[in-house]
Amino acid sequence: MAEAVPVSCPACLRENDYAAPVFPCACGSPVTPPLDLAAAPLPLTRRTWSETWVAVRCAACARVSEWPQPEVGCASCGTVARIPVRPVERVERVEPGSCAAGGGVREGLRPRPDAQGQGDVRGDGRGDGRGDIRGDVRGRAPAGQGRPGESGGAGTPAPAPGPRPAFRPVTIRTARDAVATAALYLRWLGFQDVRQPDGRPIPSAAVDLRAPGLVAQVDPTTAPAGLRAVECVWLNGLTASATSVYFSLAGYTQDARSRADDLGIPLFVMDLTGMPQPVNDPADALVDTGA
Repeated sequence: MAEAVPVSCPACLRENDYAAPVFPCACGSPVTPPLDLAAAPLPLTRRTWSETWVAVRCAACARVSEWPQPEVGCASCGTVARIPVRPVERVERVEPGSCAAGGGVREGLRPRPDAQGQGDVRGDGRGDGRGDIRGDVRGRAPAGQGRPGESGGAGTPAPAPGPRPAFRPVTIRTARDAVATAALYLRWLGFQDVRQPDGRPIPSAAVDLRAPGLVAQVDPTTAPAGLRAVECVWLNGLTASATSVYFSLAGYTQDARSRADDLGIPLFVMDLTGMPQPVNDPADALVDTGA
């Protein structure tokens, strides 16, 4: 993955460490969006399809494909900021033997949702669209260490489990993708039998996920989650004697963040690469210890 760089939040000016995601070109080479750190990040207030993709040229074969626009969630105020990317320079000619058909530059195709709103993103029609993205917006080492083994029978300690493998994000293109990604992440944290609701999620409504000992809410809307949403998921968890967790695509209001800290509710922000990022201390603790 790319080296982490500091990115200033456009709302509170706090610097957050951000490592650009790595995507697979059709030729097999890694592709990383070239961040334009000289340009100021812009707060994300709404999402449009045309603005969520950026053109990136593969340094190995010169193929141009479109991948999700880099975004980072502020660890202090929860604002989601869009990080500018340097524009693709025009290339007139590519040496023979490149993966582009006929040796010339072939522009990549923007990935589109299929009929079910699922599937891997394929920037040029062949890549699998998954990047091995690790760590979080504050530059910590990737979580994934298993908890020490608990005592077994006859006073014999159980063997300590091995470290969790790195979470494999799935690019988010639809509300259904956001719900599926949150479910995958909860399973990666160790929650068993995570149940998703039947049917296609409504883009303007949050979706519940349930598992033994867990109540989670996934907000795929373009507005920051507010105080009432956080309190509702806390009440649902309290009623079920379960852990409450919240996932949002657009971040959280300051009131919601403060209330979540008071109630101990883990908050996560998901970017379009499909990598949930913890934005408060309860979320950090959940990532560190697992379910």
